[in-house]
Amino acid sequence: MIPSDHFVRFYNEVFKFLDEKNDLEAYYLHISRHQEFHCLELFRDKGVAGIYEYYLKIRKEENCDMEMELKEHEFSFFMRKCPSLSKAIDNDAGVCPKYCLHCSGWLLPLLTKAGLYVIYDMMAPDDPRCRMRIFDDLEVAKEAQKDLTGFSDAIRCNF
Repeated sequence: MIPSDHFVRFYNEVFKFLDEKNDLEAYYLHISRHQEFHCLELFRDKGVAGIYEYYLKIRKEENCDMEMELKEHEFSFFMRKCPSLSKAIDNDAGVCPKYCLHCSGWLLPLLTKAGLYVIYDMMAPDDPRCRMRIFDDLEVAKEAQKDLTGFSDAIRCNF
């Protein structure tokens, strides 16, 4: 098995290459379609509880420093220090400016297919932190979006 330090650095270089070819978004969508086999049924059947279940595993497997909360109609997390981006940043080859988009690039289309609504804050492409709030009710998502921005249009990706 490839150590995660090596894998992340390889992934980072692949992202740079694909970005130069303007193929990075297509790659993320390709990954998203593959993730459907692993996650879509769980997310559709269990909604935000299924996402919580998924991220319990991810937090442990990837050694994530993150807070998670499951409430009625909402799952949220705050990634205090993303281990993946942290490893990509700690690299003499330099981090791909769009490295952080790999999570949202595969996850947001999948959540949309599961009928869920997302508010995502990447914070900055060189800051290994992000926040995500996922809702199973459009009106609850609109209220949360309005609280954040003053606008009631909940973010929903359509890929």
